[in-house]
Amino acid sequence: MTHAQPYESLCQYIDGESIGVGNGPSQPVFNPADGSLLGRLPSGNRDDVDRAIAAAERAFGSWRHESPLKRSEILRRAAALMRERAAEIGRNITLDQGKPLAEAIGEVNGSAEHAEWHAEEGRRIYGRVIPPRLPEVRQLVLREPIGVCVAISPWNFPFNQALRKVAAALAAGCTVVLKGPAEAPSAVCALARVFHDAGLPPGCLNVVWGPAPEISRQLIESPVVRMVSFTGSVPVGKHLAALAGQHMKRTTMELGGHAPVIVCADADVDRAADLLAPYKFRNAGQVCVSPTRFMVERPVLERFTERFLERVRAVRVGPGLEPGVIMGPVASERRLAEMQAFADDARATGAEVLTGGRRIGEQGNFFEPTVVLNPQAQSRLMRDEPFGPMAAILPFDDLDEAIALANSLPFGLASYAFTRSTHNAHRLATRLEAGMVNINHFGMAPAEIPFGGIKDSGFGSEGGTETFDSYLVTKFVTQMN
Repeated sequence: MTHAQPYESLCQYIDGESIGVGNGPSQPVFNPADGSLLGRLPSGNRDDVDRAIAAAERAFGSWRHESPLKRSEILRRAAALMRERAAEIGRNITLDQGKPLAEAIGEVNGSAEHAEWHAEEGRRIYGRVIPPRLPEVRQLVLREPIGVCVAISPWNFPFNQALRKVAAALAAGCTVVLKGPAEAPSAVCALARVFHDAGLPPGCLNVVWGPAPEISRQLIESPVVRMVSFTGSVPVGKHLAALAGQHMKRTTMELGGHAPVIVCADADVDRAADLLAPYKFRNAGQVCVSPTRFMVERPVLERFTERFLERVRAVRVGPGLEPGVIMGPVASERRLAEMQAFADDARATGAEVLTGGRRIGEQGNFFEPTVVLNPQAQSRLMRDEPFGPMAAILPFDDLDEAIALANSLPFGLASYAFTRSTHNAHRLATRLEAGMVNINHFGMAPAEIPFGGIKDSGFGSEGGTETFDSYLVTKFVTQMN
């Protein structure tokens, strides 16, 4: 069945030209809310990838020397176009990715802010002068663009995650070959059109599609490519990082998480529950920084759980285009099966499923918002990231115990804590092993803030001035007059 409403024209974008579905291979794109066919995505081949790499290399020769003011101007125009087209782009994200329309439009508008921020900070990539030991010597440190970059972006935030990589690379003077998510491709196609219409020179941004393992390997192994940025799962990230390491390519890896939440007895418990419930089920829990392991101090366990359940049971699930829907479907049948497997394992290992734990209906990839009480240490939910609408709640008696449990997994992306005690807040801030620690609020989205993890959750930043570290190389120049 073909979806009756208009949908994004899917294409590759190479050297300033859009390449739609022709006589070559393509793959279907489905709506996760009802299984309907939205369109067909062209599947590129090795020649397409080679053309994209060559176009990026050719464009880099001039883009690297372009005035930072000119690069800033193009990024600003792109940001304005994102805002103008946010409703249209957001609607298509809802169709192929599933998130509620308001979330999808918000993703595009938030991306415009990231483009503007990089437009400004790209004008301030400064070097430095080192005082010499001899008066006739000058010593300079220059920061220069690294070259052609590969960006591989995920399906959960298909516009924002791609834009973060592209904006940072372009602002630094690099060019990009982007491999987006085939499950939700409309956002990346729209992004290419935005930059094309903003006046980005041909070759500075190229978009290719096709079999992910083959294309990723071809891109990384190319001697032209100098940097790889990937957002996705830990296993795939480790594989790509190892491949890039074989070829001495710089990498940024933003990988999975299994974010702990610590709610102390001295916290504003009602406020914590009110904040955490919608945040947990945003994008159906398909968020790398989604709070998942809720550790609640025993004296307030019952109160927190009741308040949290009240908020969770009020979450309206349905197709993202329907008014009032708070949570859409999970992105694929595979994710749906994974969520059921997590719930079944929790029950089998002795946990209590307080609410949810089942598929909703027979059409679409809808799963109930799920809360599990007292999952066992050996359960999948306590070991593996569910990446879906499922939260685990368990008690603790001592803060050191909670911190140890929070740090017990190899993940280290985001963590959360709620306390009124400055002493506890300091202990949590300094002892939680995560790249981002949020205390009494959520503060990770702004463009000016570093975004990245430690341990198996990756390395490098996709926010803040630290972003540019991955896209710039340092050159030392010494000159005697």
